[in-house]
Amino acid sequence: MTDSPEQPTPHAPHARPQRRIDARSLRGLAHPLRMQIFELLNLDGPSTATRLAERLGENTGTVSWHLRHLAEHGFIEEETGRGTKRERWWRRVPGANRLETADFRDDPETRGALSLYMHELVQQYFNRVISYINEEWEDEWRGVGTISDWSKLHLTPAQLQALNDELAEVIARHAPEPDTAPDPGALPVVVQLQSFPRRTRGTE
Repeated sequence: MTDSPEQPTPHAPHARPQRRIDARSLRGLAHPLRMQIFELLNLDGPSTATRLAERLGENTGTVSWHLRHLAEHGFIEEETGRGTKRERWWRRVPGANRLETADFRDDPETRGALSLYMHELVQQYFNRVISYINEEWEDEWRGVGTISDWSKLHLTPAQLQALNDELAEVIARHAPEPDTAPDPGALPVVVQLQSFPRRTRGTE
């Protein structure tokens, strides 16, 4: 099982460099507020502690502390040439982060951080969907969004892996080339894919 704040797409012709998250980095990221900060920088671009604090309803000093912590673990960096000594701008470090949950399955010191990280990540996915549902959208956008599930598949582990790989390849074909300006009228699009086995319940 592989999970990440921004999952790299396998086989992409212009895939960005990947960083595999280790135990120390996972413990540095696995905090509810730090994950929220990282998500905002990832989705909306560079920001300051003051701006992030306003969006999150937090104290600026608290957000500044967590920003420095994220930077220490290599997830974000200061945007040089912008801001002042009193108001620094922060951005996520370029490249994709990749977390293999299997790396920490037998590590009791990291198990708590992994559990917190996974629960917070799923909550972020849920919150994004709720925001989409609650926001007002023009018909042309409302008509093309989708919230779907397919629950009648029966697959082996190898077949499930093949399904995930094929879906990732489809997404990669629609990903823009680096430094390419988006088409006029285009908006940022989030693709959330959750595919997992389910234990049979309620049968003898």
